[in-house]
Amino acid sequence: MHRAGEARHEKGRLIGAGTSIGFGELLGLTGTAEIGADGTSTAPDDGHAHASYAAHFCEVRVNRWTREPRLSRFTTVVDAGAILNAVTARNQITGGVLFGLAAALCEEGRVEAATGRISNADLAGYLLPVSADAVEIDVHFLDHPDTGLGPAGARGIGELGTVGAAAAFANAVFNATGVRVRTLPITVDKLLG
Repeated sequence: MHRAGEARHEKGRLIGAGTSIGFGELLGLTGTAEIGADGTSTAPDDGHAHASYAAHFCEVRVNRWTREPRLSRFTTVVDAGAILNAVTARNQITGGVLFGLAAALCEEGRVEAATGRISNADLAGYLLPVSADAVEIDVHFLDHPDTGLGPAGARGIGELGTVGAAAAFANAVFNATGVRVRTLPITVDKLLG
């Protein structure tokens, strides 16, 4: 019988007691459909904040006659510690920004007052942004490892792209028009009134 400390994981294989086996093969041999693990992660209580931050910068054009807002440029700067996979992280932030811009530009669930039913509960009535509504999103990472949080120096980026994107768009529209819109989406009727 071998102790748990004698087995190790290396390049997708379990190695121990002079033998090596892939995880898929091990699951098949044991008749196990899946494997899972539980764990916890907590920030150290060292008096420092270990959170990720993002700053969003947005430029819009608003048609002076129709008041239609259009996105011109979008830049995001992210401080999330060490970036372990730049491609995946950039895609995460870009997708989040697009999600936030969708809320700012057109997404709106309309509820019927009489029934409480959502009246645009399908894709025929629920507007979504299309490629013409978006521009290339410029994403920059500060990439400063936060080794106080862990040896990898990485922090999460979760919803950093989403939470500030609509606010950046709304502030850019206010800067262009002088009209402060406080409910999303920012539609032409709200800019005319």
